[in-house]
Amino acid sequence: MVARRTAPTIHRIKVTLVGSRPPIWRRLEVASTITLRALHTVLQAAFGWEDGHLWVFDSSLGRYGVADRELQIAGAAARRLDQVAPAGQDRLSYTYDFGDDWEHTILVEAVTAAGSGIAYPRCLDGRGACPPEDCGGVWGYDHLLEILADPHHEEHEDRLEWLGLDSADEFNPTAFDVARANTALSGLATVLIKN
Repeated sequence: MVARRTAPTIHRIKVTLVGSRPPIWRRLEVASTITLRALHTVLQAAFGWEDGHLWVFDSSLGRYGVADRELQIAGAAARRLDQVAPAGQDRLSYTYDFGDDWEHTILVEAVTAAGSGIAYPRCLDGRGACPPEDCGGVWGYDHLLEILADPHHEEHEDRLEWLGLDSADEFNPTAFDVARANTALSGLATVLIKN
């Protein structure tokens, strides 16, 4: 008996940075069979994180990231998205940087057939700039924005220097560019169904 090949599917997911106000999020389409290790790389690129910290996915089936027995984290390369979140409205979380604790909620909005000639992963939409790494999590990011907005704050010049900026106007927390996100994802993208 010959196994029948099924047509490739994609997961449309909305990934939101928990606690961000206004919400910082990305809407992505990824192959349903993407490993959680590869999904980590996609999220890093789509948000603009620098991939310099530990990370973990939490799902109803367990925790997946860089394998660590003590932290009860299984290897993410052996688990796929369609295994931990197989259907629309399924959720899981992704935490990046165990110090700053950047927690992201991943909502599966839909599971559909892959489009012919379309390269995945791809970013469809989003909102908000990625916070700077090592700024202290969501609370620290809010505090950083307050400092940048007040040129008389005692830490204003130090924070500009830390960010490598000449002026606070050079950082726009509301900025998001879908084309830039897709450029960052382009090296990871592959066409699932050839024309």
